Amino acid sequence: MTQQDQGETASRGARRLRMPSRRGGRAASVPPGRAAALAGAPGTTSRGIRQITQPITRSIEQVAGQTEGVWRPVAGVLRWVSPLGWTILALGVVSWLVGARWGWTELLMVGAAALLLFAICLLLALGRTKVRILAEVDPRRVVVGEPATGRILVTNEARTPMLPILVELPVGLSAARFVLPALTPGNAHEELFVVPTSRRGVIQVGPATTVQGDPLGLMRRTLTWTERTELFVHPRTVALESLGAGLLRDLEGSTTEDVSMSDLAFHALREYQPGDDRRYIHWRSSAKAGKLLVRQFLDTRRSHVTIIVDPDPEQYRSGHGKTGLTDRDVERDVMAANAPTAIQADVETAISTGSSIMVRVMLDEQDCTIVCGDQKVTKSVPQVGLDAMSRVEPGPVDLFSVSLDAADLAPDTSTCFIVTGPHRPLIDLQRAAGQFPPEVTRVILVVDPLADHGIRHGGGLVILTLSRLEDLRMLLVSGVAR
Repeated sequence: MTQQDQGETASRGARRLRMPSRRGGRAASVPPGRAAALAGAPGTTSRGIRQITQPITRSIEQVAGQTEGVWRPVAGVLRWVSPLGWTILALGVVSWLVGARWGWTELLMVGAAALLLFAICLLLALGRTKVRILAEVDPRRVVVGEPATGRILVTNEARTPMLPILVELPVGLSAARFVLPALTPGNAHEELFVVPTSRRGVIQVGPATTVQGDPLGLMRRTLTWTERTELFVHPRTVALESLGAGLLRDLEGSTTEDVSMSDLAFHALREYQPGDDRRYIHWRSSAKAGKLLVRQFLDTRRSHVTIIVDPDPEQYRSGHGKTGLTDRDVERDVMAANAPTAIQADVETAISTGSSIMVRVMLDEQDCTIVCGDQKVTKSVPQVGLDAMSRVEPGPVDLFSVSLDAADLAPDTSTCFIVTGPHRPLIDLQRAAGQFPPEVTRVILVVDPLADHGIRHGGGLVILTLSRLEDLRMLLVSGVAR
């Protein structure tokens, strides 16, 4: 090799070994495919993980589907074991293993006894229960305080005698438990129970379940036999007189005492006066009387009464923070099952007030719309309206938004009632009532047990103060009915 060739070789090696400068020298070139692989490294990694795990997941799902007939009954049996049962089983297994490992005879005896007890309790839970259960409550709708009774009828439909079993029937927040005696094939056993109705609401009754297991409670096998039913506890209402015929003239409305010259309710004949419509001249009577006689009618008018009930306990005297109750007392009242809470006492009076007006309007065969919280009923029957009021849950509401919804539901409202408490500002009541046209009669009913009942007018509103539900009839007769 010549000296020139050696120099060229050295120069080529130097070029291969040359590194890029830190001061902006040209970076080493990377092939395009390699650069794309480096740029997409995170996505490629996650995609690779999915490609690896997806076949495994699919295989597990296929195996689970093919072996469902095996593992599902096993899983069902495992659900029978109570926490106490798992404790006894663990105690038996651990005692047996430790005793066998160290030759401890006492532990072996404890383990054997625990495992034997577990096996016996499991055998007691086995077996097929074939019964027919009928659970019903009569009547399905009651008023607060009225008794509601129910019955549960269990019939043994198996061909063999049935051992005593436990039947549980949830009733509201509690549950009724019945221990049935041994029943021969075809025989039935009936049990009666009473549903507490001291509080307005909807009480869930059922479903009825049978509990089969052991006396120690290691196993608990439950089977459901009935559907869930609802018991409606309606708010208390008072009888009211008719609120009047309303404001809107309608040929299908109620007859009033106002005399009119054009309607369907014929009243009498009178002598013709200049300006009377000649279409209403009664020619036959005019011929007999020798003078012109025209017909007179009574106005028929239709009412659409809209009722808005404020369910916010904070707006009433009995609301939280306004009764002097401690937080512990309030929590106790709220957690009390099937009992009216102290902080909601005035709210219940307001709901009863709105419900009483609704029932009276519907009995008069007039249109009615009632809105309370998230419950809205329009142009229905009293039963449906009372069912909706039973579902009302007290809580804060935007009275302005509620009045907007009521105005949309009943654009032809002639009388509007807003039932609220003394802590609701007057400006809020005016804004809520202002969603209805000026010709609508707007009545505010303020539930205040510490105030004397009375009637006053202000801001275009008729304000009635109600101290107790029994005063509602007199207030409406004095301030609204006409």
